Amino acid sequence: MALLVTGVAGFIGSNFVHLMLDQNPDLSIVGLDSFTYAADQENLEGVDRERFKLIKGDITNEELVDHIFYEHDITGVINFAAESHVDRSIEDPMIFLKSNVLGVGTLLNVALKHWRTVGGYRDGVRFLQISTDEVYGSLGETGLFTETTPLDPRSPYSASKASADHLVLAYNHTYGLPAVITRCSNNYGPRQDFEKLIPKVIANSLDHKSIPVYGDGRQIRDWLYVDDHCRAIDLVFRNGKDGEVYNVGGNNEKMNINLVKTIIRLLSEKTGDGEINDGLISFVEDRLGHDRRYGIDPTKIQTELGWKSEVTFEEGMSRTIDWYLKKLQKR
Repeated sequence: MALLVTGVAGFIGSNFVHLMLDQNPDLSIVGLDSFTYAADQENLEGVDRERFKLIKGDITNEELVDHIFYEHDITGVINFAAESHVDRSIEDPMIFLKSNVLGVGTLLNVALKHWRTVGGYRDGVRFLQISTDEVYGSLGETGLFTETTPLDPRSPYSASKASADHLVLAYNHTYGLPAVITRCSNNYGPRQDFEKLIPKVIANSLDHKSIPVYGDGRQIRDWLYVDDHCRAIDLVFRNGKDGEVYNVGGNNEKMNINLVKTIIRLLSEKTGDGEINDGLISFVEDRLGHDRRYGIDPTKIQTELGWKSEVTFEEGMSRTIDWYLKKLQKR
C-alpha cells in the first residue's frame, strides 16, 4: 500500500515529501508530476528512493492514474498538482481549467473506482485536496476567512480551485468518498518557483535588478511557513473528518511592500551588499482583479486537531533566504 502525492516536484509537494519520509520510516510514497515550468527535479534531491517512486505524467491522464492505483495499491491521495500562478491564469485560463478542474475530476473518478466496495469503501482510504484561501475572494480591512465564508473567487486561477473544491465535496456527498479539503494562506520557504514574489525579490536583489511591486504595494497577505503547512496537511489527512474543510493560516498578515522591504533588509545584512536597498523597488501597473487582502482564521484546525504554526515569520524568512542564497551560489 502507498500514498499517491501529485505535484510532487513543485514547491509545497516536494517539501511535504521530504518532511513525511523523514518523519515516517514506514511510509511509501508514489509521486506524480508533469514537470511543467513550476516543477524542479532538484526539489527531490536527497529523497529516500527506496520508499519514493517518481512518475512523470499528468493527472488528467486517466489511464496512467488508473495504472498507478492498480500497480501500487494506492490507499491515499494528496493532490498538490495545480496551475497556481495567477498572472498566467489571466493570460491563458484554459490551462488552469484543464489541470485544476478536469485533473481533479480524473483523480476522483479513479479513486472511486478503486476504493469503493459493496456497501462502502476500503478501510483507511482518503482523498485530500489542497486548496487556497483565494477561493474566498477579497477581505475588507477587518475580518478573517472561516470555513463557512461563501466562495467568491476573483481570478481564473481561484475560480478553477473553487470548482475543484466543489467537485471534491460533491463526490463526498453523492458517493460517500472519504475526502477532505485544506485551504491555506500564502506559503513561503525553500523550493518555491522564481516567478513567485519572495524568490523573485531575492534573486532580483542579488542581481541588483529592479524589483517590481504591483500597484501601491499595500495588498495584504497572510504568510505561512511551508513546513507548518505540511504538518497541517498530515494532521488533516490522518485525523480530519470526511467532508470537512480546514483553513490553515500563519497569523502573519503583511503588506506586500513591507514584505519586500523586509527581504531587502535581511539580504543586505546577510550579504553585506550595500547595493541591495529599497532603491531597487519599482512600482508597476497593478494586476487585473488584484484582491486587496486575505486573512485566514485557523481556529477549527487548532481546536479540532491540535495544530498550530511553530515557525515564526522572522525565523522562517531567515531560513528561506539562507536556502536561496545557497541555491543561487551553485548556479
